[in-house]
Amino acid sequence: MTSEPGHSHGHSHSHDHGLHGGWQVWARDPMLRMVLGGVVLAALATIIAGIVLWPTGEGQRSAIENADEIGLASERLSATVDDVTDQRCSYSSLEDPQNCRLLTLTLNEGAEAGESVTLPEMNLEFNNVVPDVAPGDQIILGYEDSTDVYFYADQDRRSSLVWLAGLFAIVVIALGRFRGVLALVAMIATLVVLVSFVAPSALDGNDPILVSVVAASAIAFISLYLTHGFTPTTTVALAGTLMSLVLTLGLAWLFFYIGRFTGLATEEALVLPFIAENLDVKGLLLGGAVIGALGALDDVTVTQVATVAELRHRSPNLPTTDLVASGIRVGRDHIASTVNTLLLAYAGASMPLILLFAVSDQPLNMVANSELIAVEIVRTLCGSVGLVAAVPITTALAAAVLRPSHEHTKATDDEPEPAAVAPEPKQEPEPVPAPEPEPPATPEQPRRKPQWDDFAPED
Repeated sequence: MTSEPGHSHGHSHSHDHGLHGGWQVWARDPMLRMVLGGVVLAALATIIAGIVLWPTGEGQRSAIENADEIGLASERLSATVDDVTDQRCSYSSLEDPQNCRLLTLTLNEGAEAGESVTLPEMNLEFNNVVPDVAPGDQIILGYEDSTDVYFYADQDRRSSLVWLAGLFAIVVIALGRFRGVLALVAMIATLVVLVSFVAPSALDGNDPILVSVVAASAIAFISLYLTHGFTPTTTVALAGTLMSLVLTLGLAWLFFYIGRFTGLATEEALVLPFIAENLDVKGLLLGGAVIGALGALDDVTVTQVATVAELRHRSPNLPTTDLVASGIRVGRDHIASTVNTLLLAYAGASMPLILLFAVSDQPLNMVANSELIAVEIVRTLCGSVGLVAAVPITTALAAAVLRPSHEHTKATDDEPEPAAVAPEPKQEPEPVPAPEPEPPATPEQPRRKPQWDDFAPED
């Protein structure tokens, strides 16, 4: 009969992800109350700052008007290719023969939908963006209202992106089931925060660093709780994420200041001050470094808390120091691959730039000194330091919360020595009842083949 309480405790233990008693213990444990209090304060600060910094839209509208005035904004319309003709250019001569491509299309959108238009000649020798299209292809046209001119803008690849997004959703849901659906919702929420809050708020003239920090905090709360559930384990992982994020921000701010970055090393950064006069481009770079490190931090902190919780579940009496050492030992391999992930992510996005510097015939230290490359180096290294620090921070935090079981502490510290107990008077032994016959052994059941549901996470 004594096995029932133990069984019940083990069941609750697994559902609470290694935190004994779940939320009921948080009201009685000082360390748990401290963690929960810090997370609640961070949530309140994020909500208040989000309300204060919420964009009015005036900055975005003003930027759109400025971009339109200097010719950076144009209408985008879908069109279908009707005819493709390669011929001599109208300005070609016998001494200098040149070939051009003419495109005839039917507009699918806009005020002139259904009308046929012919684009200006595109020189096949000097124009590197001449589209290689055939009749029936879908392309995107640009339209300048001031000149009433249509021009080729891009290929229409929206349908392929929709198919890829559908394939991605199917794969995630097939493996993650309900949790996969929650992960997709968290991804959509992240995009909404970036598009609806970060960009318009920065265009309103708010400090991009503060806007990015508030957005990163909101994304951390939404993605972690939505994906991993409102559990004590997720709360500890969130606390470790926020602490590591603050460290990353501090390091990035220090080295951005020491490096004296202007933020004007790219073509986009040079254009932004003309369309948004109040925009702090330098702060925008630093804010991007904070948001860029958040995704990897979530991965590290959630994994570390889950590792420590599983170690505590398997070894309830393991000392806290040994638990921390084991958790960090597991986290070393994770960090080794995650740090390289940041480097490859930034390098992969800058491959054309890397090729240009490779043919510039400059020494490596001069290439690294250029602001365009130095910014990526600072982002990578500061983000990597934050990732490395997240392992001991989160491991120590989880180990402090997941202390050894109360039974072990009481047995080692409070119980008196057995020799101090007075011997009981000798009594006559009671007759021992005859043991009941054991039930016949049942034949061993054949091993069940693995099923797909065995690999799905618990909801």
